[in-house]
Amino acid sequence: MSTVNPYSSISNSLQNTSSAIKKNTLDQSEFLKLMTTQMTHQDPTKPMDNGEFVSQMAQIGTVSGIQDLQQSFNNFSTSISSDQSLQAAGLVGRNVSVASDFGVLPAGGDINGNFSLATSSATTNVIISDPNTDEIIKTIPLDSQSAGTIPFKWDGTNDNGVMVNPGLYKIRAEALIDNANTAIQPNIMSKVDSVTMGNNATGVQVNIAGLGAMSFNKIKEIL
Repeated sequence: MSTVNPYSSISNSLQNTSSAIKKNTLDQSEFLKLMTTQMTHQDPTKPMDNGEFVSQMAQIGTVSGIQDLQQSFNNFSTSISSDQSLQAAGLVGRNVSVASDFGVLPAGGDINGNFSLATSSATTNVIISDPNTDEIIKTIPLDSQSAGTIPFKWDGTNDNGVMVNPGLYKIRAEALIDNANTAIQPNIMSKVDSVTMGNNATGVQVNIAGLGAMSFNKIKEIL
């Protein structure tokens, strides 16, 4: 005995509907063919207004051009991302300078960094503090400085000359500019532990020793 599928009519109906939906849109060539056919078969005594067809044709051309442009930008973005990934992968194990308000003091080591001045300053300081309490541990006076890149180094001692414990510390650079004490973004020198390729939302991330993941764009210098 043959078995009749009770849902076959529904399936066929859905397929027909899907096909109809797909044919609901016209591409540029189909629209051109339709316009030519209507112009060919129009009543000579009552010619049709072709201005609307031309306008719609121009709109279709504009949409098609925008789609092509979007695809080109997507291809360009993919190429840039791949290039960044290759560059970032070559940084693993190397020291870089990154914009950060924190630095990691290694056992028996020091923290090196720099900051940029857009104009000269009569007074510049680098202030090291506890990241949890903001208690100032060390103030490093750099005195008067001209515009440019100003390097600094902290040897791990506090204001009393006593060596502090290794770990994470907050670092702030300040300069007297136009008679106002101005905070300057410091750049900290650290080692790249690994690289995360990321996605379209996050992009390439570099994992800095003790500082965590940072955007590849935050790298200021490769040492």
